[in-house]
Amino acid sequence: MKNSHLKNILELNIAVVFVSTSGVLGRSISFAPEITIWWRCLFAAILIGLFCWYKKYDLKIANRKDAFSLFLTGLLLGAHWITYFYALHLSNVAIGMLSLFTYPVITALLEPVFFKTKLSKNQLFLSGLVLVGIYFLTPDLNFENSDTKGVFMGIISAVFYSLRNILTKRNVSHFNASKVMFYQMIVVILMLFPVLFESNLNYANTNNWIRILTLAFVTTAIGHTLFVNSFKNFKISAVSIMSSMSPIYGILFGMLFLSEIPTFTTFLGGALILTTVIIESIQSNKNK
Repeated sequence: MKNSHLKNILELNIAVVFVSTSGVLGRSISFAPEITIWWRCLFAAILIGLFCWYKKYDLKIANRKDAFSLFLTGLLLGAHWITYFYALHLSNVAIGMLSLFTYPVITALLEPVFFKTKLSKNQLFLSGLVLVGIYFLTPDLNFENSDTKGVFMGIISAVFYSLRNILTKRNVSHFNASKVMFYQMIVVILMLFPVLFESNLNYANTNNWIRILTLAFVTTAIGHTLFVNSFKNFKISAVSIMSSMSPIYGILFGMLFLSEIPTFTTFLGGALILTTVIIESIQSNKNK
């Protein structure tokens, strides 16, 4: 039992580290975000599909409700990834990842709408702290400023991600994690297929393909699948606390591989956001 618990903790930590590579990879790939995401999902779907075939998982969808849930959550996941990658391209790894990481608090605000729970005063207060954190992330409240655009896109991405997680938890939690990821990848592939007809793309850049394959295999096929699978072994609040390390890992990767050193105000805003996420996660854990 103890060994099993340690194994689950190790898998969750590996998932967080692997998912954290999305920032540095997404920013360093020169393709437009929607092109990157299409290839990412294609390679990831092949890898996850082969894994499901090897493990002999049943990929049948039982009913229309499950099919619609997978379709909708796939659309939301695709929208989340595209807006997140635009946030990375417009700003930097630190701002893109920290603005995205408003999603746990956004989730806390959205959950009462879907599950008819009561919104507490503490959650409203913590939401206010997140807004203060976002203020520090944004050097100039001017939409001609690329960092401001990056923060805005990161927050939109956080909303999409929150909705995807809520709906996945509500409707398809009984599915195997690999099955959920496989069908969500298929939905994104179909959704973004028209972008392949975009002209003037330089497909000859070898570095782009190495990074996309890494993004598909390490970040998506392994990282995201392990992360979704962790919902079975831990409370969502515990997962949220552990995943609070993700922006920190991402910023370290950005400093190491892209020489992006965050400003003091970015550190201050990020500290406020991450502190708020941890407090909200601990409170959620106590309320369960």
